[in-house]
Amino acid sequence: MAEETSSAEQLERERAADRLNAIASGLREGKDMTVSVGNKDIALNPADTVNYRIDVVEKQRRFRGNRETVRIELDWKPK
Repeated sequence: MAEETSSAEQLERERAADRLNAIASGLREGKDMTVSVGNKDIALNPADTVNYRIDVVEKQRRFRGNRETVRIELDWKPK
């Protein structure tokens, strides 16, 4: 059974970069890591090889303004 935990919030650019850096550091170190999602801490056990996917969407809207979205997905089979 799959369990999904998600959170959405608005952050300053630097704070968002800090969160991405924490995930990158955890992967780089090659050991178990913890990711905070909302008010929950989730332990992850990344494998030596991960699947990486990135999607970029650029929307141009006449009245609501332009918007850019970047989605990054990483997945693996835990060690």
